[in-house]
Amino acid sequence: MSVDRDRIEAAVSELLAALGDDPAREGLEQTPRRVAELYAELFAGVGVDPADALRSTFDPSPVSSATATASDPATATDARVGGGLPAQPVLLRDIAFRSVCEHHLLPFEGVAHVAYVPSGRVAGLGSIVAVVESASSRLQLQERLTDDIADALERALDARGVLVVLDARHGCVTARGPRQTGSTTVTLSARGSLAEPAARAEVTALLGATRGLGR
Repeated sequence: MSVDRDRIEAAVSELLAALGDDPAREGLEQTPRRVAELYAELFAGVGVDPADALRSTFDPSPVSSATATASDPATATDARVGGGLPAQPVLLRDIAFRSVCEHHLLPFEGVAHVAYVPSGRVAGLGSIVAVVESASSRLQLQERLTDDIADALERALDARGVLVVLDARHGCVTARGPRQTGSTTVTLSARGSLAEPAARAEVTALLGATRGLGR
């Protein structure tokens, strides 16, 4: 489902007038169109199931484990399952994301850290990034976004365990009210084997996501 750009343009024009400005004046004349284009990008995930990004998976060869950094995917390898070896977690750190808070329509942005324990098939690392992008491209709350990412991974991969940590800075905190420009919000969602306290603590430490969750 795509956004209705014509309705957005009309609504932005009305908003500008309600703010006491002239939407037809130079400088604002193209603003409704620009905002409609922006919203089409920001909310491209509306009506899309984030799990759809994980339709393509593969059956890997056995190795022990892997850790990847989103900023340097060339150095990453996938965790393998097979050969009778116990499944080890696949970890992907520092996935940059941005979303829009549904309370004040202000942006929040930060990084996502994702881990899952495969049950047989694994996803390409780019697919994990696509899940985060899809789930965040809609009006969101950080707590729900964390759960949405975890749910998509658990459903699509039939993962034995999933852990997702988001660390984000919110416009509704930095631009209004308390105006705490340095504070971030950390949320965590765990499923299956990674919901067990010992496993959750170990994987959280491996992800380097302990800031805000206790050191």
